[in-house]
Amino acid sequence: MQCFLQLLKTENLPAGQAGKTIETSLRETLYNKSWVVYAKQPFGGPEQVIGYLGRYTHKVAISNHRIVAVENDEVRFRYKDYADGSRQKIMTLQATEFLRRFCLHILPQGFRKIRYYGFLSNAHSCLLQMQQCQMGVIAQTGKEVKKLSWKQIAKDKLNYDAEKCPCCKEGKMVTLFHFKANAPPDIELLKAVIKSKITL
Repeated sequence: MQCFLQLLKTENLPAGQAGKTIETSLRETLYNKSWVVYAKQPFGGPEQVIGYLGRYTHKVAISNHRIVAVENDEVRFRYKDYADGSRQKIMTLQATEFLRRFCLHILPQGFRKIRYYGFLSNAHSCLLQMQQCQMGVIAQTGKEVKKLSWKQIAKDKLNYDAEKCPCCKEGKMVTLFHFKANAPPDIELLKAVIKSKITL
């Protein structure tokens, strides 16, 4: 710490930095303070830092190594029972129930797990992409990426048609009425919508 404070003196500042030294009273306060410096062995490189942070910032509800088996429309996975001395146990759930529980961990629309600031913020996304193109990080295609709906993704990746009737497997589901998640539906409006659909 003494080496650091020594650099705060005017004669040790780089050229052009004269007059930018801190006040004498503040420097004396820093000298009188008992500094405790704790230094750890540095990470092996940026890859290790990103890998370490990524395990926390991009953590999902359950990792792959905890899933024991997926068969007969059932999912078996390991969990820790804290009520029983943190013992490792295996739970078996129907695939639909497993997906329901997993989806409870998906953030609602508008919520963000990670927020970016500075040159990574949304306000500077165009400048960031331009810089990435100049650095060769991303290819400059000039094509706008089309965002797929969750229904289309489920159809392409999971072979599941969300619009098909789950009962008869032939009819198509039609949205009659929807309302906000945090508010009760307007009963009178709901009755009117259902009545109009029935008369049609």
